[in-house]
Amino acid sequence: MTKILLVRHGHVEGIRPARFRGREDLPLTRRGQAEALAVAQRIASKWQPERVYTSPLSRCVATGAAIASACRIEGESIEALNDIDYGAWRMKSHEEMATKDPMLQATWFDTPHLMRFPGGDSLQDLAARAADAVRFVIERHPSRTVVLVSHDSVNRALLLQLADLPLSAYWRLTQEPCCINEIEISRNRIRVLAINETAHLDGIEPT
Repeated sequence: MTKILLVRHGHVEGIRPARFRGREDLPLTRRGQAEALAVAQRIASKWQPERVYTSPLSRCVATGAAIASACRIEGESIEALNDIDYGAWRMKSHEEMATKDPMLQATWFDTPHLMRFPGGDSLQDLAARAADAVRFVIERHPSRTVVLVSHDSVNRALLLQLADLPLSAYWRLTQEPCCINEIEISRNRIRVLAINETAHLDGIEPT
């Protein structure tokens, strides 16, 4: 059995008020750094992961580095965990796109599985990459615990697949910064044991 601890990166600018961040390489804020330390301590205290894999974007690399340091293991970035490509919408605010392209904005929030961002990804593209990350981990780390540090969109797409839910259910899930999702994958069964666990972040003040 392979255990995956799926983690979202720490807080960055552009979460609230919301922007289509995607592959914009944003650093962790001071709050995000505190969240990364907290999730690292939580993982080190409960599990014994063999390795940390992260998205190549710096907010995930920094979060993964905190986890790797706390657990005394190595980390590595892989492209399969990279964020959704918002194309022409990258770093635009939700309000701006609701004004500029209200029909497409409505598609994203009403029927996200039918959306392709202009010059960017669809959820199907994202889901295929996320599945590649899981295959990679299962092949390389059978019967081990591994941490994956990725993004809100990637985590949602991955969790939907593992729970055998359609991409149309994308907005039914929540992924807070530095949350933990716990997943077990054996030869004939997948179990999602925890989604969006954030108790380890209690006491961190918003910035």
